[in-house]
Amino acid sequence: MSVEIPMKQEQVSGRMGQRIRRRLDQVQPPDSLVLVLTAVLVGIGTGLGAVFFVWLLARIHDGTVWMQDAIGETIGLLLVMALAGIVVGFMVNRWAREAKGHGVPEVMEALALRNGRIRTRVAAVKVLASSLTIGSGGSAGREGPIVQVGAALGSSIGQWFHFSAERVRTLVACGAAAGIAATFNAPIAGAIFALEVILGKFTTRYFGAVVISSVSAGIIGRIFLSDAPAFIVPAYPLHNFWELPIYIVLGVLAALVAVLFIRSLYWLEGLFDGWRVPMSLKTGLGLTLTALVGIYFLPDREVLGPGLEFIGEAIAEDITLSLGLMASLLLWKLVATGLTLGSGNSGGVFAPALFMGAVLGGMVGTLAHSAWPDVAANPGAYAIVGMAAVFAAAARAPITAVLIVFEMSNDYKLILPLMLATVLSTLLAEHLFSESIYTLKLKLKGISLQRGRDLDLLQSMQVREAMTANPFVVQMNTPLTKLGDFFQQTHSHSFPVVDEGSRLVGMVSLRDYDRAIEQGECDGRTVIQIATTGNLLIAFDDEPLGNAIQRLGVRGINKMPVVTRAEPERVIGVIRRSDIVKAYNVALMRKAKGQFDEDRARLRLVDNTEFLEVEIPPHSPAAHQPLAKLACELPHDCVVVSIRRHGAVIIPHGDTVLQPGDLVHAFLRRSDEMQLRTCLLGK
Repeated sequence: MSVEIPMKQEQVSGRMGQRIRRRLDQVQPPDSLVLVLTAVLVGIGTGLGAVFFVWLLARIHDGTVWMQDAIGETIGLLLVMALAGIVVGFMVNRWAREAKGHGVPEVMEALALRNGRIRTRVAAVKVLASSLTIGSGGSAGREGPIVQVGAALGSSIGQWFHFSAERVRTLVACGAAAGIAATFNAPIAGAIFALEVILGKFTTRYFGAVVISSVSAGIIGRIFLSDAPAFIVPAYPLHNFWELPIYIVLGVLAALVAVLFIRSLYWLEGLFDGWRVPMSLKTGLGLTLTALVGIYFLPDREVLGPGLEFIGEAIAEDITLSLGLMASLLLWKLVATGLTLGSGNSGGVFAPALFMGAVLGGMVGTLAHSAWPDVAANPGAYAIVGMAAVFAAAARAPITAVLIVFEMSNDYKLILPLMLATVLSTLLAEHLFSESIYTLKLKLKGISLQRGRDLDLLQSMQVREAMTANPFVVQMNTPLTKLGDFFQQTHSHSFPVVDEGSRLVGMVSLRDYDRAIEQGECDGRTVIQIATTGNLLIAFDDEPLGNAIQRLGVRGINKMPVVTRAEPERVIGVIRRSDIVKAYNVALMRKAKGQFDEDRARLRLVDNTEFLEVEIPPHSPAAHQPLAKLACELPHDCVVVSIRRHGAVIIPHGDTVLQPGDLVHAFLRRSDEMQLRTCLLGK
């Protein structure tokens, strides 16, 4: 029950002014109009950001060419890419680590765990880092960076206007859609990408705002960039229905290539992450190795940069490349992309996936044309379908893949094989590997997503957050007679067992000790003789807590040693059942706080009011004062809802005395916020 603080007689004289102010507070635009206007603002801002990004890419590319002309092609390229990598690593490590890699997983993480809140500086760092990476020759796409830039802009606008968490998430999706629309001149695909990949759900409310933002960005892109499709290709029809089995084969191969792409990219990323050197050295080495791949394995350096122009020309010429060259392009593009992004440089995976898909489709089309020229008349058609199939399998986004390839090629005649191959490749890739190229990065952080949301409450926590650090351990040569004393002193039921070098060799439990006592074989025996040493169950400090809990449940044990991946034999903690209960309570509190913040932000939209939380500092004039005494200083339209003190909630009354450290929750008009803070915090 809440108590409204009584108004004193002196406040009656200001009644007329307060009525006028309340009338003005109630004048606010409709909710749908606010959403439309902010979506347009995000779309225009992201579109202009994409235009600047494309311009900056061109300038950096021109600088790379100038350096090659000045000091030689090979030395110039190596020098520019190495320096670009060093600068990228410094920027990302110094100002925004979210800008590392391909960007889309970071947006999905912000939506799932932080209600779409992204730091404003991420956009600036991402643009500069990605421009240096791609403009100098790094094998990456420009869609990931501009998606993250648009998402950061949408998040910043939502936070600046104090929008609810739901509306902030909507604007983040608007920014992602606008990025795709402006960069690739594909507004339909941009909207579907935001819903299918970023949000993972389709609703009318989201769809309207996302489409408006995507169209706004598309208009900006067409004004300042071009209104032509990304690829100018001939109209490739489906000549014969006997081509469909060939497209089925292409879908199967596309799934295999996509899974190989995902695994190789994250294998290289893990390799670089495990290398204990400054990040600038990693990123510099990654781009240097990428340059060497382009220089020594492919003389024309087709695998450097996004590569979409090269693919567009090849498709327009109906794929006249040799099978050997296409196989080399596929292999080395895979390697170059892994070196670029795995080392920590900034760029997207969309363009490399399209590149590899086009090459794979070209190989299948060329072979089919050689064997059945009357059936497979145009190898270029298979390249177009291969682009969509590989991306769909890698991103698990078949609808986006179909639409974006359709919009980029402006060709509807291949829609049947396009849909067939993309759906087949997506289903097979999911069967072969459960995570997409976007969600795997989150999975490695302990975040399990389904339709854009975190699944398991404890999957968002790592083992190190819940473990008991510096646990009691016993030496392997400890006599059993002393082991009993340890059990009594510590009231523990099990201990990790270590050798003379403090390396984990086993676990010993009270059950093991009791069994030895019953057998009467304690004299002269040591701990290692009764401990469990084979098939030992351990947990890594950086893995999701939910995974560790599953292993505990399978074995039916109540304690598990925790180690690091760098030193898997050194015990740094233990996970107990009591630790899991505490961690679950912490996770519940985090979730409740997030829900509280969301509800509080949503209340700001109701009659221009808000739900405010104020902590009473020790020097506050309100400290040690009853609420009734503060009534004359509190705003007229203010309801003190609750007071949280030492974790307990107090229902306030007039005689409730405020104490330092109290968290006062009040419901009031936004215009009265300063008056409340002055009353509770002092001037």
